[in-house]
Amino acid sequence: MQNSFDTRSELQVDDASYEIYRLDRIKGSDRLPYSLKVLLENLLRNEDGHLVTAEQITAMANWDANSTTNSEIQYTPARVLMQDFTGVPCVVDLVAMRDAMTDLGGDPKKINPLIPAELVIDHSVIADVFARSDAFGVNAELEFGRNQERYQLLRWGQQSFDDFLVVPPDTGICHQVNLEYLARVVFTREGPRGPQAYPDTLVGTDSHTPMVNGLGVLGWGVGGIEAEASMLGQPMSMLIPQVLGLKLSGELPEGTTATDLVLTVAELLRKVRVVGKFVDFFGPGVGNVPLATRATLGNMSPEYGSTASIFPIDDETLNYLRLTGREEHQIRLVEAYAREQGLWHDPDHVPEYSQIVELDLSTVSPSIAGPKRPQDRIPLAFAPRVIHRLLAGQTHADAIAGGLDSAGEDSFPASDPVAISTRIQRDDPPRTYDDDGNVLDAWPSDPAELILGGQKTSIDNGAVVIAAITSCTNTSNPSVMIGAALLAKKAVERGLTSQPWVKTTLAPGSRVVTDYYDRSGLTPYLEKLGFNLVGYGCTTCIGNSGPLIPEVSAAATEKNLTVASVLSGNRNFEGRIHSEVQMNFLASPPLVIAYALAGTMRTDMLKDPLGQDTDGQPVYLRDIWPTTAEIKEVVDANLEAKMFTEGYADVYHGDENWRGMTIPEGDQFAWQSDSSYIQRPPYFDDMPVEPAPLSDIQGARVLAYLGDSVTTDHISPAGAIKADSPAGQYLQDLGIEPKDFNSYGSRRGNHHVMIRGTFANVRLRNLLVPGVEGGVTRHLPDGERMSIFDASTRYIADEVPLVVLAGSDYGSGSSRDWAAKGTTLLGVKAVLAVSYERIHRSNLIGMGVLPLQFLDGETADTHGLTGEETYSVIGIEGASPLPKEVTVRVDDGQGTRDITAKVRIDTPAEEGYFVHGGILPYVLRQLLTT
Repeated sequence: MQNSFDTRSELQVDDASYEIYRLDRIKGSDRLPYSLKVLLENLLRNEDGHLVTAEQITAMANWDANSTTNSEIQYTPARVLMQDFTGVPCVVDLVAMRDAMTDLGGDPKKINPLIPAELVIDHSVIADVFARSDAFGVNAELEFGRNQERYQLLRWGQQSFDDFLVVPPDTGICHQVNLEYLARVVFTREGPRGPQAYPDTLVGTDSHTPMVNGLGVLGWGVGGIEAEASMLGQPMSMLIPQVLGLKLSGELPEGTTATDLVLTVAELLRKVRVVGKFVDFFGPGVGNVPLATRATLGNMSPEYGSTASIFPIDDETLNYLRLTGREEHQIRLVEAYAREQGLWHDPDHVPEYSQIVELDLSTVSPSIAGPKRPQDRIPLAFAPRVIHRLLAGQTHADAIAGGLDSAGEDSFPASDPVAISTRIQRDDPPRTYDDDGNVLDAWPSDPAELILGGQKTSIDNGAVVIAAITSCTNTSNPSVMIGAALLAKKAVERGLTSQPWVKTTLAPGSRVVTDYYDRSGLTPYLEKLGFNLVGYGCTTCIGNSGPLIPEVSAAATEKNLTVASVLSGNRNFEGRIHSEVQMNFLASPPLVIAYALAGTMRTDMLKDPLGQDTDGQPVYLRDIWPTTAEIKEVVDANLEAKMFTEGYADVYHGDENWRGMTIPEGDQFAWQSDSSYIQRPPYFDDMPVEPAPLSDIQGARVLAYLGDSVTTDHISPAGAIKADSPAGQYLQDLGIEPKDFNSYGSRRGNHHVMIRGTFANVRLRNLLVPGVEGGVTRHLPDGERMSIFDASTRYIADEVPLVVLAGSDYGSGSSRDWAAKGTTLLGVKAVLAVSYERIHRSNLIGMGVLPLQFLDGETADTHGLTGEETYSVIGIEGASPLPKEVTVRVDDGQGTRDITAKVRIDTPAEEGYFVHGGILPYVLRQLLTT
């Protein structure tokens, strides 16, 4: 390694000496935001004169905060974090690469992680059984029975690959395990001259990897294919980002939670547009934000679009490391390194930022978000009015505007965010208006009667049918989790119960949560309300909510009711939570319980009673909402470092099922042709040693014509597999019954399932088939309506290339590599969109799909496109380097016209991947020749 700027130095901590690369020897480094200082150190330490050059270091030191065309750098993360939904296909790809390396005459052992890779199995548990004392055990057994083939692959990978560790199922959620155990903050590793110390950095195969940003660790979500390249020693090509500084001041008011804060930030930063940018938190309010709340803010970075959202290292960081049982030497190393490198928080120092946005924490008020997007915040005070209008068919924007207007200007002054516990009671009824100004006081109503537990009852539009405390976002936060349990205690003591039609689930992010619940004596109160432990995993937030209560499902389906879920997660995209649930709302864990008690989104949480006590008196939310002091007392008395050290002492051990699996030995995996979970992917079939020349796309047809905000959930579903879908038909043809389908996410190791699931979301709206939801299209030119998979099969047989037309923010949501893998395997050669979400654009390139973008202000609609035309992309063939723009020639049968489109291949490294047909063939060819 080179040392062009003479930054190599030593740091002494206790009796240990570490090699470090000093930032203060780079002129101007003190003006850089925290996140860019971390990137600068990364470049200094990895400078080799080839991939990482002195010019890149100079470009970083001279970073222009206002430039949108900053230089390209090569970033080398310290480690890779994976969860099993994305980790399984990563391992499948690596195994297939070993086979391909052998076929091409190379050494298969070259396909091996060169940096630590840690995988946590957390996405596979389904909440089949709930509100029972044995729910956890039953769900765990069902999980293992369904996923044994996948787990055998992971166990094989752990013993066959170096530097690859697997946290077994039923342990915790990857981001909480990362926060509580895996994260080092300052990483140490043996270098060529002895031990090195440097910032802990990572990429993760899950969008919510930035949760660890709350600990001062820089990391973000990438697609599985990018993670594989990082594991194989390939630095990540990226442009130096713009950095938004979010200045915090004040303190959260009584009665608000970290969830309310993060929903406020998500709404704020979506409006500011931070896609592709870093967010650095700074200012006097930083010290008032607990570490768990910082993690909550980092967690939802994908929901507001930033790549990372990071807090600096300070005393709160050290306190959390101490609380979670990290070794004292490591804690002293973190402090010494951060202070030495200028990474310690100084509230009086303001670095340069591309933009500064300010947030006074005292202005945050109780909120929920939904019903389709996490950034669509609804102040709790106005929720009934807004939901009323949503049920009447209004858009979120119109419903919010109308809901706030109808409340009256003096009902809840925005400048007075009073706590729920002291909020004054309103007398004005919920009132909404149609477009002509007429009052609409009646809820859209068509109640369905049903019998539950021998009692006759009814549900209506707006009924809450799922109430789930789930997801890494909140279950890592002791304050909101204890707050929920204390609310449950007070509710039970007042004689309240959850409504019988609500499916109630509790899925903590780690076993430590249940430890402090048990220790504080709060578990029985949660269980009394039906919030029994169902598993340690993402469950509802990833679509593993399991079936609704059968009678509820039947009644809602028969009456075509619009029913709702309330979850403490981070994702509520259409079709994600449950195919029968049209409205999904994000809320804090205490509010999840409150809505379970109410049983309907119609309830005004700040005015209406949740029920009656044993004396027949109304009980309001303000009566049972715990105070900050009450929560703190319980947290302080029941949370200690010993719980973390004991809880993680055998983190890789697993249960008897995990330990008892028979795992074959050998450098190459023994594929099973009859496996419905794991199949050898076709990416390397007949791959030549040299890539084929690029060619233009001629005579392509549109497979799907999509609108704005199409998410990776729309492109590649993660939840239940419908029996009548192409994937469901495939599984049934294999003799698998619908009850054993498991989920799309669990079957990501089988490309046959995933191809059939691509564009199969039940809420997908393909404009080629207007007025219809689901994975259907029209085959052209005959116009026959069929599934997208069947149309793709026919087009491929006829050697017709395909394109996708899309609107803005195409591919937002989860970092789902199968959204790109499925796209390419369906025969799609290019996507033409108004704009892209960062990760999905990168993933498309990584799979050899050309991302094209309309010029500013242009859309498919402004060009009068119907999707029935044929499309040719001209300007790729023979071009080196690739052009910044190409011609898209559209033939509607009456003549042709040309559209100019941007080529969204942004860096030379991305161009290299595209030329090779994707990042995996590129890496394989590189390793073959070294």
